[in-house]
Amino acid sequence: MPQTVVRTSGLRKTYGAVDAVAGIDLEVKEGEVVAVLGPNGAGKTTTIEMLLGLRTPTSGVVEVFGADPLAVRHRVGAMLQDTDAPESLTVAEIVGLVGSYYPYRLPTPLVLERADLVAQARMRVTQLSGGQRARLSFGLAIVGDPDLLYLDEPTASLDVGARRGFWTQVSGLTDLGKTILFSTHNLAEADAVAERIVVIARGRVIHDGTPQQIKALVAGRTLRLTTDAPLSSVRDLPGVRNVHEADGLPGSRPITIQAATAEPVLHALFASPYEVRDLIVAEASLEEAFVQLTSVGPDVAEENRR
Repeated sequence: MPQTVVRTSGLRKTYGAVDAVAGIDLEVKEGEVVAVLGPNGAGKTTTIEMLLGLRTPTSGVVEVFGADPLAVRHRVGAMLQDTDAPESLTVAEIVGLVGSYYPYRLPTPLVLERADLVAQARMRVTQLSGGQRARLSFGLAIVGDPDLLYLDEPTASLDVGARRGFWTQVSGLTDLGKTILFSTHNLAEADAVAERIVVIARGRVIHDGTPQQIKALVAGRTLRLTTDAPLSSVRDLPGVRNVHEADGLPGSRPITIQAATAEPVLHALFASPYEVRDLIVAEASLEEAFVQLTSVGPDVAEENRR
């Protein structure tokens, strides 16, 4: 059975009367790739900082590899949004310096290759572009060959090609059994990369599941088709939540159906005497599900799913 790498229970962080983190319960197993999603101010970064031992919880339990985060920091790497590095050092020098703090370190050439910084090895930090600095931050996060890697908005300053290369390297780490916990506002990336998604809002975990499970909570299916069926008949089909027609004209016209699942609606439509053509069935995106979940809260979202 996979080892529990991260465990929090009732984790809270308050600043005066403000609950930045309001009681997070989270468990991450060895080898998992977990995306932490939430709107700005949801508590994502504060939670990661407590997992790193950079902030002290107001209350609750936080364990990494079954211990206090600071006691196992040699097994953890972190790519944070703001990483300060001595501007006068070269890329290779700073990688070597940070690596010297770990009991075991990856060779500098290997780190530079994985971070796509071979061409910049002799450049000083002050000469790097924003994207190159982000890649340096990634290199510094992996130089100690960590078993657990935190990535906070890792691709925010990377272009499309660099993003692909970055996630290819992360995929290679997961193949080695590393555990990845990352936060992002790029929901398409989360959908493609994460095995599991944790949605945080108002300092709490409101949903936790696979990308498919998260999308299924509120999104259902969207059916676009042309039919001459009366709108009232379509609304009465099993599982239909909402129906919209573009022009309201009689006869065959395009309509859009929102439904919990597509199968009962399609079965009823094809069994009816009405025309059905130009059919498209689409799954809602993770972004659509995320917006609904974080705007209405968990109770309403669960009610919408039923």
